[in-house]
Amino acid sequence: MPPDELVPLGKRPAPGSRAPDAAPAAAPDPAGPRVYVETYGCQMNVADSDMLVGLLGDAGFRRARSVDDADIVIVNTCAVREKAEDRVLQRAAELGALKRKRGGLAIGIVGCMAEHLKDSLLERAPWIDVVAGPDSYRRMPELLAAARAAPVVDVKLDKDETYEGLSGAEGGDGVSGFVTIQRGCDKFCTFCVVPFTRGRERGTAPREVLRQVRELAERGYKEVVLLGQTVNSYAWEDVTFAQLLRSVARVDGIERVRFTSPYPVDFTDDVIAAIAEEPKICEYVHLPVQSGSDAVLDRMRRGYSVADYLAIVGRLRAAMPRIALSTDILSGFSGETEADHQATLALMREVRFDSAFMFAYSERDLTFAAKKLADDVSAADKQRRLAEIVALQESISAEVFAAQLGRRERVLVHGPSRRSAEQMMGRTDGFKTVILPAAPPESRPAPGALVDVVIERATMATLFGRPA
Repeated sequence: MPPDELVPLGKRPAPGSRAPDAAPAAAPDPAGPRVYVETYGCQMNVADSDMLVGLLGDAGFRRARSVDDADIVIVNTCAVREKAEDRVLQRAAELGALKRKRGGLAIGIVGCMAEHLKDSLLERAPWIDVVAGPDSYRRMPELLAAARAAPVVDVKLDKDETYEGLSGAEGGDGVSGFVTIQRGCDKFCTFCVVPFTRGRERGTAPREVLRQVRELAERGYKEVVLLGQTVNSYAWEDVTFAQLLRSVARVDGIERVRFTSPYPVDFTDDVIAAIAEEPKICEYVHLPVQSGSDAVLDRMRRGYSVADYLAIVGRLRAAMPRIALSTDILSGFSGETEADHQATLALMREVRFDSAFMFAYSERDLTFAAKKLADDVSAADKQRRLAEIVALQESISAEVFAAQLGRRERVLVHGPSRRSAEQMMGRTDGFKTVILPAAPPESRPAPGALVDVVIERATMATLFGRPA
């Protein structure tokens, strides 16, 4: 899942959802502390923050509209790349300065970075009040209370915690909602810190997944995104990921189902069949490849070869010729040669991804690569190779998007365009953003509407269309 997106959840409605058999919550204390949550990282972090806001709301905390309006600021963090951690430390310093200036502000750093830097975070930022890992959110009200006396650290990983009974059904845009079906990771790719920050892989019970999906449907959501670090390796007793996908797709009120991020090794034929046969499952797959070199993939311990990966792509396209594919590409990993880099470019030309998330390798301590493999590609070479990867993908994306001209697409409307409130933005089944022309309020499709659109113009990242 692509990192480094900042999502200020303090601007979202605070969820107050719970399991159907839970006791009714008391009304939030009108004088309760005001909380603002910021999120750095992937969709799983966004889902966790929505859940955390709801949990705190149930405990009597109020939602702050901004940092300036907050008594407590919680920053939910990512540790996938060094850049993400640097941004959080910079943000923590800004909040520390605000705390010294204003007084009375409590600051929490939670999530993957808190877990990763648990031994040094308070030394580097002593003004922080709470440091909590991704398995500590149920205890957040108690941690915040205890932090009034002294800073609190709670980073114990829990192999059984899936946050059953909680949800974030009022987060997001009210159209597309997240449901985390799997936490942690057992793959232990040599470059990745996630197994150390999120713990071992464990699935959420199917009944709990379906409860949350139905809750989203009842609240008017039209799309659900199933989340997991390696989402297609999901298993619960004898329930497979393909079976869960089909069950979710049959929930009344849900019109579209997506999932992210699958792992190539576990992309089985029954999953492909589910996507192809269930009309509500979107024909879009984010399939991380990381490198087009077998030697690099072997050093990464990805568990597949380039030929294996291309075979999965071939099976997907044989079942769904118009399927949209995106990927992750990591440039400059340990030992990567110029020939390895050229092999990645060749793979990109062959597959022709619709889009990609592309990064230069940054060493993460705790990982096998940090301990055993030299970070021996120069910063200059990493950046040059990354620039070449980005330029090639931009060229391919421009051609892929241009090929949509004249096509009729069904678009799920999400809300106003960022550039103009008179335009509406939506997404195709293949996860391409579509901008609809400006129109008076009475003529604009409402968020959540499915609209047939003819594509009239395209950039390398956006389509523009008119209602058909």
